[in-house]
Amino acid sequence: MLYLASASPRRRDLLTQAGFSFAVLPTNADETLPRGLTPREAVSLLARRKADAAARLPEYLSRRSPGDVILAADTVVDLGGSILGKPADRAGAARMLGALSGKRHTVHTGFCILAGEKRLCGAESTAVEFYPLTAAEIEAYLDTGEPMDKAGAYGIQGRGVILVRRISGDYSNVVGLPVARVARILRSLGV
Repeated sequence: MLYLASASPRRRDLLTQAGFSFAVLPTNADETLPRGLTPREAVSLLARRKADAAARLPEYLSRRSPGDVILAADTVVDLGGSILGKPADRAGAARMLGALSGKRHTVHTGFCILAGEKRLCGAESTAVEFYPLTAAEIEAYLDTGEPMDKAGAYGIQGRGVILVRRISGDYSNVVGLPVARVARILRSLGV
């Protein structure tokens, strides 16, 4: 059985589109970060923590069987080395979108796959460039409510697509999971 250690509907959609069956096993892993980590190191650490936390959950321990696989992931937006996670409120989302306006940033997603004694972890990075945004465009996007549960306060798979001038790299990584890369690892494990 494949377990997705995430409550993200976007990750669920990506795995479903890729043809995987799975159970959702969200965690409350510690997301505090030590100082000095790069954004890519941060998502790698958080993905490992989430996978480890899922493996300790009573609901997993009571059902686990040989061959089970846990997949965890974490995504952040990196603007010049600063991490933009999920905004705390509308004002925070407006600040993030204003900071991203007309600039290039990088979306990093770390992933960790636990399969028995194996721990297969990695990270993917995708460059994204925004169009310059007016205050009215930012306000209109905020009115959709879409920015509130997404790293960097936007969703490329939703209405946020109109903010993006171009990307270089894996589109699904910007959504929240480098699904092609992860799928190859899962297939190699027999999932």
